Amino acid sequence: MDRLLVLVRHGQSDWNLKNLFTGWEDPGLTEQGLAEAHAAGKAMKADGMTFDVAFTSDLTRAQHTLDIILGEMDLKSIPIIRDQSLNERDYGDLTGLNKDDARKKWGEEQVHLWRRSYDVPPPGGESLKDTVARTLPYYVSEILPRVLRGERVLVSAHGNSLRSIVMVLERHTPETILKREMATGAPIGYRLNADSTVAETVDVA
Repeated sequence: MDRLLVLVRHGQSDWNLKNLFTGWEDPGLTEQGLAEAHAAGKAMKADGMTFDVAFTSDLTRAQHTLDIILGEMDLKSIPIIRDQSLNERDYGDLTGLNKDDARKKWGEEQVHLWRRSYDVPPPGGESLKDTVARTLPYYVSEILPRVLRGERVLVSAHGNSLRSIVMVLERHTPETILKREMATGAPIGYRLNADSTVAETVDVA
């Protein structure tokens, strides 16, 4: 059994480039983001990877990244399951604001707390803890069973929704997960044991 799970954060979006809090807003990919998605698909194909099913969020940037990857891998016909449980963290009142402008409005310390604490949400938004509470049950009920059955699964989503899954796979604490960076367009692969723990990480060129 392969039990392969690959997670990939969407390619760079227009709002990533502009340093804006994005959350559930739906900007498209930049030229760099498109290139990252194409490169990810080519790298996985070159490594001989293939997938039986793909999951993505309700947001265009993750879906577009997935479509490009599957096109590069000649896997356009596999089932794609979309669900808002995999959406990015909701930044509430910060959404659409430039991060530097937010610091000027609320102060460096407060914005840092909202961004890098585990359980302090921004006004009207979600903390990482809230995002974990939304994403992790979906992973456990919908994604993980397929991997454990031996299906090869690709997930195209977002920095914080993927952190929620990585937190379990890599056994992070609420403190260490905050330091785990998720680069845009960079696949992370895992082969799982039958008990759902990680047997090995899989390098993607």
